[in-house]
Amino acid sequence: MLVRELMTTEPVTVTPGTPIKVALGLLADHGITSLPVLGRHGRLRGVVSEADLIRDRVPLDPRAHELPVDDRWHDPARLVGDVMSVHAVTVRPDTEVAQAVHLLTSTTVKSVPVVDHDDRLVGVLSRSDVVRALARSDTELARDVETMLASVGLEDWVVEVADGMVTLSGPDDSRQAALARVVASTVPGVVDVTRD
Repeated sequence: MLVRELMTTEPVTVTPGTPIKVALGLLADHGITSLPVLGRHGRLRGVVSEADLIRDRVPLDPRAHELPVDDRWHDPARLVGDVMSVHAVTVRPDTEVAQAVHLLTSTTVKSVPVVDHDDRLVGVLSRSDVVRALARSDTELARDVETMLASVGLEDWVVEVADGMVTLSGPDDSRQAALARVVASTVPGVVDVTRD
């Protein structure tokens, strides 16, 4: 599976000049956890996350303290460019999803911008995109595997799917078996492919 097969192709984005309040509204309205920050020509300038946007935005409540809080005024950041991370973790559309999942599970990053070779944003891959693919029903997966096999002339193969794991049955031709396994493993949501 490749990132381009699972990514959101029209992600919500902001610019460095977007007010923080607007960015917070976009996160809340779209149920997402971060926003790619774009400069000119759609090039990625960074990422702004929930943590970036809420840090230093919630004042201490004087009711929660026995002593008065230090209420000296500070000037909170107002624009995304003031709080965004300029060192974004990114992937390419042809990156294997397994590599992207490693990034999403071994760091605190919950989504990664997908950029082309000119660093222009082409999508975003989030943990929820991967969850959606893995949650697809076995019936859907079997249908898609059968369709993919037929598209390469392997319509004689029998497909069974249980918990995202595909079992293939077919002719004793080792070249066909290898091709069937490769083709089946490219279907989004397939966890493993074995031969019966």
